[in-house]
Amino acid sequence: MDRQLTLMVVHAHPDDECLSTGGILARYGEEGIRTVLVTCTNGEQGDGEGGVKPGEPGHDDEAVARRRLGELRESVAHLGIDHLELLGYRDSGMDGWDGNGHPDAFANVPVDTAAARLAALMEHYRPQVVVTYDETGGGGYGHPDHVQTHRVTVAAAERTGIPDKLYYTAIPRSAIKRMFELMREHGADMGDFTPSDDFGTPDERVTAVVDVSPYTERKLKALRAHESQGENIFLLRMPEEAQQQAFSHEAFERVLSKVDAPDHEEDLFAGLRTP
Repeated sequence: MDRQLTLMVVHAHPDDECLSTGGILARYGEEGIRTVLVTCTNGEQGDGEGGVKPGEPGHDDEAVARRRLGELRESVAHLGIDHLELLGYRDSGMDGWDGNGHPDAFANVPVDTAAARLAALMEHYRPQVVVTYDETGGGGYGHPDHVQTHRVTVAAAERTGIPDKLYYTAIPRSAIKRMFELMREHGADMGDFTPSDDFGTPDERVTAVVDVSPYTERKLKALRAHESQGENIFLLRMPEEAQQQAFSHEAFERVLSKVDAPDHEEDLFAGLRTP
């Protein structure tokens, strides 16, 4: 018997699921494809009550984790995700933060140890398509937990041999340029964030662009569910036109395919659907 078409998306923190994969999770779920979100950490290094930052007085790691996991479940409901799996590792914090040195931080967990747990989930769900970050943590982001998520996912895929297709999320540099031009035209407040020339994914590495425009409002609702981190999500402050442009398509780099599929895809399940 053919196994059920299944998409597994592996992310580092609560809220990572929204921007780069919220559309495909909503779209493929609506098409009847089983969707599985694996979140590796509990998000302890996020903002606390009242915007208190990690290391500041009043920041309670456990309370932050509880709130962020609650927000994650609300986001999952907006996106219609079938299964949420939590690996439960400790958030390592941004590169250079004190949290990097915590012995239980996800970035310090042996790759084989975490990969064995993810491999067990792959054995259980048997996803044909798996999506995670590239070796830089996603377009050059460099967050220790994103880089670790990449390593763990690749190791689990290799260990099990289950995925037929493996993709990395991609942020095309040309799309970033267009988005920021549009934001400047609308006078949007981008805070101190200015993308460097090497931020994002080189366009030539992008092999798939999926139209998720019918799901932009659901992506926005999912993103807003992560209310405690709203100060850090500048995309929520974008003009509506810029949001629609930013959220209407999701791009990916295919790094593994065991099936015949076009060099440039509009569907991550190309080559896997029954004629």
